[in-house]
Amino acid sequence: MDKQTYLHQLHELTSTMMSELYEMNYEQLEAFVEERQLIVNGLVELFAEQPPSAEEKNKIEELLGHDYEIIARMNVLRLEAQDWLHKRGQAKTQRNAYETNYAPDSFLMDKKK
Repeated sequence: MDKQTYLHQLHELTSTMMSELYEMNYEQLEAFVEERQLIVNGLVELFAEQPPSAEEKNKIEELLGHDYEIIARMNVLRLEAQDWLHKRGQAKTQRNAYETNYAPDSFLMDKKK
């Protein structure tokens, strides 16, 4: 593929991502990141052979401008997952407090003073 094809794919992928960003779950974001990385790897190889033109640099910078919003969304999802894990740990601790850890046929012996 050539640079223009990669840049077009990157633009389409980013545009789709931005239009659906707040409806996406973490799995969809992960798929986006993986697909984007493949495109970026292709561009890096081509740019190693022939440096990007000023127009290509501008397109890339424009696309990178969306990264702040994407990262912010990823952080929201990360915090939601962290909160869920914390609540799950608390529930497990509370549940363990009420579960019996003794043999049901054992005897309790008190000493008489």
